[in-house]
Amino acid sequence: MKKYIGEIGLILIAIIWGSGFVGTKFALDGGFTPIQIITLRFFISSILLNIIFFKRIKKNINKDIIKKGSLLGIFLFIAFAVQTFGLLYTTPSKNAFITAANVVIVPFIGYIIYKRKLDKIGVISSVITLIGIGILSLESNFSVNFGDFLTLICAFGFAGHIFFTSEFAVNKDPIILTSIQFSVAFILSLIVQVFIGEVKVYSQPSGYLGVLYLALFSTTIAFLMQTICQKKVSGTKTAIILSTEAVFGTLFSIILLNEQVTLKMIAGSLLIFASIIMAETKLSFLRKENHYIRELECIENKKDIEEIDTSID
Repeated sequence: MKKYIGEIGLILIAIIWGSGFVGTKFALDGGFTPIQIITLRFFISSILLNIIFFKRIKKNINKDIIKKGSLLGIFLFIAFAVQTFGLLYTTPSKNAFITAANVVIVPFIGYIIYKRKLDKIGVISSVITLIGIGILSLESNFSVNFGDFLTLICAFGFAGHIFFTSEFAVNKDPIILTSIQFSVAFILSLIVQVFIGEVKVYSQPSGYLGVLYLALFSTTIAFLMQTICQKKVSGTKTAIILSTEAVFGTLFSIILLNEQVTLKMIAGSLLIFASIIMAETKLSFLRKENHYIRELECIENKKDIEEIDTSID
């Protein structure tokens, strides 16, 4: 069990993110705009981490970790902001699907930047994951528009965030990395909010509850856990596991919104879980089975040779 603690943590994160639509719905229905939600969630999260871990951050912070945390914060802000604005021009289902393209992008970042050899099974698993999410999310309309293009930029943002979190979390304090990226994401969100003229904040109590849920669970806890878990799990595998957010989001829709279970939901979910098993096991069970078959063939051949030798004698 201890061996898979990183993977288990990432699944828990996917569950939290899958339930995040509840907080988002409350926040939007309460009166907040999308950019206000982003600004507030990162503001609350950065304040929480910086207050709780003030002594630890003050003692261990340095220029290198500030640079790396800031880069993660920029990727995080780009992903959330572009995804939010993309929703103004495209459907939620297409937005979710194109965002999930990050599972295919992540393996190629290491190949392009560091010339790392591509893991064939990892790439195949990523593609299968994307197909599964497509079955879950997409409707019959496959047309491409400006919102789809913006969402593709979002996918690159999340892919960069996942990849570089794996790179930096290995030898950097995850709490400091997370607090810096939250602070940077908040500052950038606030600048955009002021620039587009959405300074006045008004919401019903339910809206504040929604933002609080997103800040505490979907942001502070989830992203901190992600940084810690990625000390043990590769970027490609992380992207695949986190893609189960789509499955858990569907599950919560069924439980809380009484959405009907369809064959499409089942097929998409099964493909995503199959891709996780493939990425985790590298299909080693098939290799073991083939090895066992070869051993049996060798034994049979040996028996045949012994029988021929006996007949000759």
